[in-house]
Amino acid sequence: MGLKILDVLNELMRYDDIYACMVIEKGMGGIIPDKDKFEKEVIDTWEVLEDSINETFNVIERFSKKGLDKMFFELEKYDVMFFILHESNMALVSIVPALSNRGLLEVAMENGRRKIIKIVG
Repeated sequence: MGLKILDVLNELMRYDDIYACMVIEKGMGGIIPDKDKFEKEVIDTWEVLEDSINETFNVIERFSKKGLDKMFFELEKYDVMFFILHESNMALVSIVPALSNRGLLEVAMENGRRKIIKIVG
């Protein structure tokens, strides 16, 4: 199962504007591709991004069972996109440039989420 999810993540990483992508939960546990595949500038600010992502899971835990489906926030020069895996405390998360074509990336992320949900069953 983990390898199939990793395949979906690697497929998403082929988009030029997806700098990092992972399926994670609070505490940053989950499935994260090799960080060598992440854009270098994301790695340079990883600590700040990781803290903010981890804090966002407080909101996800509180509201995912009430229908929270997606969350977005902008931090520094990045948009962080959360596509919650229905009724769980896990999410498909990507880090993209703040000025990217968000509509295109949302479609790609939604398709990735659907694939992951099928894999998880």
